[in-house]
Amino acid sequence: MPASGMDERPQSTEEEIAAIERRTASLRAHAQHNRERILEAASEALLDDEDLSLNEIAERAGVASGTLYRHFPTREALVLEVYRHEVKLVADAATDLLERMAPAEALREWMTWLAEYAMTKGGIADALHGAVSGERLAAESYRPIVGALSTLLAASEKEGTIRSGVDADDLLLVLGFLWRLEPDGDWEGRASRLLDVLMDGLRAGAPVGEREAAAQAPAGEPSETQPERLFDTASG
Repeated sequence: MPASGMDERPQSTEEEIAAIERRTASLRAHAQHNRERILEAASEALLDDEDLSLNEIAERAGVASGTLYRHFPTREALVLEVYRHEVKLVADAATDLLERMAPAEALREWMTWLAEYAMTKGGIADALHGAVSGERLAAESYRPIVGALSTLLAASEKEGTIRSGVDADDLLLVLGFLWRLEPDGDWEGRASRLLDVLMDGLRAGAPVGEREAAAQAPAGEPSETQPERLFDTASG
Protein backbone atom coordinates (compact mmCIF):
# COMPACT_ATOMS: atom_id res chain seq x y z
CA MET A 1 0.00 0.00 0.00
CA PRO A 2 1.42 3.44 -0.87
CA ALA A 3 2.62 5.53 2.02
CA SER A 4 0.28 8.35 0.96
CA GLY A 5 -2.71 6.00 1.36
CA MET A 6 -1.63 5.16 4.88
CA ASP A 7 -1.46 8.88 5.74
CA GLU A 8 -4.97 9.62 4.39
CA ARG A 9 -6.90 7.09 6.54
CA PRO A 10 -6.11 8.60 9.97
CA GLN A 11 -6.86 12.10 8.65
CA SER A 12 -10.22 10.96 7.26
CA THR A 13 -11.06 9.23 10.52
CA GLU A 14 -10.27 12.37 12.53
CA GLU A 15 -12.49 14.45 10.27
CA GLU A 16 -15.33 11.96 10.64
CA ILE A 17 -14.99 11.96 14.42
CA ALA A 18 -14.96 15.76 14.49
CA ALA A 19 -18.07 15.87 12.31
CA ILE A 20 -19.87 13.39 14.59
CA GLU A 21 -18.92 15.44 17.65
CA ARG A 22 -20.25 18.61 16.02
CA ARG A 23 -23.55 16.93 15.15
CA THR A 24 -23.83 15.49 18.65
CA ALA A 25 -23.17 18.88 20.23
CA SER A 26 -25.77 20.47 17.96
CA LEU A 27 -28.35 17.82 18.85
CA ARG A 28 -27.67 18.27 22.55
CA ALA A 29 -28.02 22.03 22.29
CA HIS A 30 -31.28 21.65 20.38
CA ALA A 31 -32.59 19.17 22.94
CA GLN A 32 -31.63 21.49 25.80
CA HIS A 33 -33.34 24.39 24.06
CA ASN A 34 -36.52 22.33 23.66
CA ARG A 35 -36.36 21.29 27.28
CA GLU A 36 -36.09 24.90 28.44
CA ARG A 37 -38.99 25.92 26.20
CA ILE A 38 -41.13 23.14 27.66
CA LEU A 39 -40.31 24.13 31.25
CA GLU A 40 -41.02 27.80 30.57
CA ALA A 41 -44.32 27.04 28.86
CA ALA A 42 -45.34 24.58 31.57
CA SER A 43 -44.53 27.07 34.32
CA GLU A 44 -46.78 29.71 32.75
CA ALA A 45 -49.50 27.23 31.77
CA LEU A 46 -49.81 25.69 35.23
CA LEU A 47 -50.44 29.11 36.72
CA ASP A 48 -53.46 29.46 34.43
CA ASP A 49 -54.76 25.91 34.74
CA GLU A 50 -53.16 23.25 36.93
CA ASP A 51 -55.08 20.54 35.03
CA LEU A 52 -53.73 21.47 31.60
CA SER A 53 -52.85 18.41 29.52
CA LEU A 54 -49.34 17.59 28.32
CA ASN A 55 -50.45 17.96 24.71
CA GLU A 56 -51.67 21.49 25.42
CA ILE A 57 -48.40 22.33 27.16
CA ALA A 58 -46.46 20.98 24.17
CA GLU A 59 -48.52 23.20 21.88
CA ARG A 60 -47.77 26.25 24.00
CA ALA A 61 -44.07 25.38 23.96
CA GLY A 62 -44.10 25.02 20.18
CA VAL A 63 -42.80 21.45 20.23
CA ALA A 64 -44.27 18.12 19.17
CA SER A 65 -45.96 16.00 21.80
CA GLY A 66 -43.39 13.27 21.19
CA THR A 67 -40.60 15.74 22.01
CA LEU A 68 -42.26 16.60 25.31
CA TYR A 69 -42.76 12.93 26.22
CA ARG A 70 -39.12 12.12 25.45
CA HIS A 71 -38.06 14.68 28.05
CA PHE A 72 -40.90 14.10 30.51
CA PRO A 73 -42.66 10.74 30.15
CA THR A 74 -45.35 11.57 32.72
CA ARG A 75 -47.23 14.64 33.85
CA GLU A 76 -45.83 14.25 37.35
CA ALA A 77 -42.27 14.20 36.01
CA LEU A 78 -42.87 17.45 34.12
CA VAL A 79 -44.56 19.30 36.98
CA LEU A 80 -41.92 18.18 39.48
CA GLU A 81 -39.16 19.41 37.19
CA VAL A 82 -40.94 22.74 36.78
CA TYR A 83 -41.13 22.98 40.56
CA ARG A 84 -37.39 22.27 40.85
CA HIS A 85 -36.66 24.81 38.12
CA GLU A 86 -38.62 27.57 39.86
CA VAL A 87 -37.00 26.83 43.21
CA LYS A 88 -33.56 26.93 41.58
CA LEU A 89 -34.30 30.35 40.09
CA VAL A 90 -35.14 31.72 43.52
CA ALA A 91 -32.09 30.11 45.12
CA ASP A 92 -29.69 31.24 42.38
CA ALA A 93 -30.97 34.82 42.68
CA ALA A 94 -29.08 35.16 45.99
CA THR A 95 -25.68 35.08 44.30
CA ASP A 96 -26.80 37.44 41.55
CA LEU A 97 -28.17 39.97 44.05
CA LEU A 98 -24.97 39.89 46.12
CA GLU A 99 -23.01 40.81 43.00
CA ARG A 100 -25.17 43.88 42.42
CA MET A 101 -25.92 45.32 45.86
CA ALA A 102 -24.87 45.45 49.49
CA PRO A 103 -25.51 42.22 51.45
CA ALA A 104 -28.34 43.54 53.65
CA GLU A 105 -30.05 45.07 50.62
CA ALA A 106 -29.60 41.79 48.73
CA LEU A 107 -31.16 39.89 51.65
CA ARG A 108 -34.17 42.21 51.70
CA GLU A 109 -34.61 42.00 47.92
CA TRP A 110 -34.29 38.21 47.94
CA MET A 111 -37.01 37.91 50.56
CA THR A 112 -39.23 39.97 48.25
CA TRP A 113 -38.50 37.45 45.50
CA LEU A 114 -39.46 34.69 47.91
CA ALA A 115 -42.75 36.45 48.64
CA GLU A 116 -43.49 36.71 44.93
CA TYR A 117 -42.70 33.03 44.49
CA ALA A 118 -45.00 32.11 47.36
CA MET A 119 -47.88 34.13 45.90
CA THR A 120 -47.52 33.48 42.17
CA LYS A 121 -46.21 29.91 41.92
CA GLY A 122 -48.77 28.20 44.10
CA GLY A 123 -50.42 26.55 41.11
CA ILE A 124 -47.30 24.51 40.45
CA ALA A 125 -47.31 23.03 43.93
CA ASP A 126 -51.09 22.51 43.72
CA ALA A 127 -50.62 20.56 40.50
CA LEU A 128 -48.28 18.18 42.31
CA HIS A 129 -50.50 17.48 45.30
CA GLY A 130 -51.92 13.99 45.13
CA ALA A 131 -49.11 12.86 42.82
CA VAL A 132 -46.13 13.79 45.00
CA SER A 133 -46.09 13.78 48.79
CA GLY A 134 -45.76 17.00 50.72
CA GLU A 135 -42.61 15.63 52.32
CA ARG A 136 -40.98 15.18 48.93
CA LEU A 137 -41.94 18.70 47.85
CA ALA A 138 -40.44 20.09 51.04
CA ALA A 139 -37.27 18.08 50.46
CA GLU A 140 -37.00 19.40 46.89
CA SER A 141 -37.13 23.04 47.98
CA TYR A 142 -35.67 23.09 51.47
CA ARG A 143 -31.98 22.59 50.76
CA PRO A 144 -31.55 25.15 47.94
CA ILE A 145 -33.66 27.79 49.71
CA VAL A 146 -31.87 27.39 53.05
CA GLY A 147 -28.55 27.40 51.20
CA ALA A 148 -29.36 30.71 49.52
CA LEU A 149 -30.55 32.21 52.79
CA SER A 150 -27.38 31.05 54.56
CA THR A 151 -25.25 32.74 51.90
CA LEU A 152 -27.11 36.03 52.29
CA LEU A 153 -27.00 35.92 56.08
CA ALA A 154 -23.27 35.13 56.12
CA ALA A 155 -22.50 38.04 53.79
CA SER A 156 -24.64 40.45 55.80
CA GLU A 157 -23.16 39.31 59.10
CA LYS A 158 -19.63 39.65 57.73
CA GLU A 159 -20.44 43.21 56.70
CA GLY A 160 -21.80 43.86 60.19
CA THR A 161 -25.22 45.04 59.01
CA ILE A 162 -27.28 42.36 60.78
CA ARG A 163 -27.03 40.81 64.21
CA SER A 164 -24.71 37.84 64.53
CA GLY A 165 -25.76 34.24 64.96
CA VAL A 166 -28.99 34.29 62.93
CA ASP A 167 -29.77 30.73 61.85
CA ALA A 168 -31.08 30.23 58.31
CA ASP A 169 -33.44 27.47 59.40
CA ASP A 170 -34.95 29.71 62.07
CA LEU A 171 -35.34 32.62 59.68
CA LEU A 172 -36.99 30.43 57.04
CA LEU A 173 -39.47 29.29 59.68
CA VAL A 174 -40.30 32.95 60.39
CA LEU A 175 -40.64 33.61 56.65
CA GLY A 176 -43.41 31.03 56.56
CA PHE A 177 -45.82 33.94 57.02
CA LEU A 178 -45.34 34.73 53.33
CA TRP A 179 -47.35 31.63 52.42
CA ARG A 180 -50.19 32.79 54.67
CA LEU A 181 -50.81 36.01 52.76
CA GLU A 182 -53.94 36.31 50.65
CA PRO A 183 -52.99 36.09 46.94
CA ASP A 184 -56.12 37.96 45.87
CA GLY A 185 -55.52 40.83 48.32
CA ASP A 186 -52.79 43.43 48.68
CA TRP A 187 -50.16 40.81 49.34
CA GLU A 188 -47.33 42.93 47.93
CA GLY A 189 -47.95 45.84 50.28
CA ARG A 190 -48.45 43.60 53.28
CA ALA A 191 -45.38 41.50 52.48
CA SER A 192 -43.30 44.67 52.15
CA ARG A 193 -44.43 45.97 55.53
CA LEU A 194 -43.84 42.66 57.27
CA LEU A 195 -40.42 42.21 55.67
CA ASP A 196 -39.45 45.72 56.81
CA VAL A 197 -40.32 44.73 60.38
CA LEU A 198 -38.28 41.55 59.99
CA MET A 199 -35.28 43.47 58.66
CA ASP A 200 -35.49 45.89 61.60
CA GLY A 201 -35.23 42.89 63.89
CA LEU A 202 -32.24 41.51 62.02
CA ARG A 203 -30.48 44.89 62.16
CA ALA A 204 -31.05 45.28 65.90
CA GLY A 205 -27.72 44.75 67.64
CA ALA A 206 -25.76 44.77 64.38
CA PRO A 207 -22.13 45.91 64.90
CA VAL A 208 -22.36 48.64 62.25
CA GLY A 209 -25.55 50.03 63.77
CA GLU A 210 -24.04 50.10 67.26
CA ARG A 211 -20.92 51.90 66.03
CA GLU A 212 -23.02 54.47 64.20
CA ALA A 213 -25.17 55.04 67.28
CA ALA A 214 -22.09 55.55 69.41
CA ALA A 215 -20.57 57.98 66.91
CA GLN A 216 -23.77 60.03 66.73
CA ALA A 217 -24.23 60.32 70.52
CA PRO A 218 -23.57 63.91 71.74
CA ALA A 219 -20.30 64.39 73.57
CA GLY A 220 -20.60 64.01 77.32
CA GLU A 221 -23.95 62.16 77.09
CA PRO A 222 -24.35 58.43 77.61
CA SER A 223 -25.09 56.14 74.67
CA GLU A 224 -26.43 52.61 74.58
CA THR A 225 -22.92 51.33 73.98
CA GLN A 226 -21.45 53.22 76.93
CA PRO A 227 -23.42 52.07 80.00
CA GLU A 228 -20.59 52.85 82.38
CA ARG A 229 -21.18 56.59 81.91
CA LEU A 230 -24.55 56.22 83.55
CA PHE A 231 -22.83 55.30 86.76
CA ASP A 232 -20.26 58.06 86.38
CA THR A 233 -23.02 60.64 86.02
CA ALA A 234 -24.96 59.25 88.96
CA SER A 235 -21.94 59.27 91.24
CA GLY A 236 -21.00 62.78 90.22
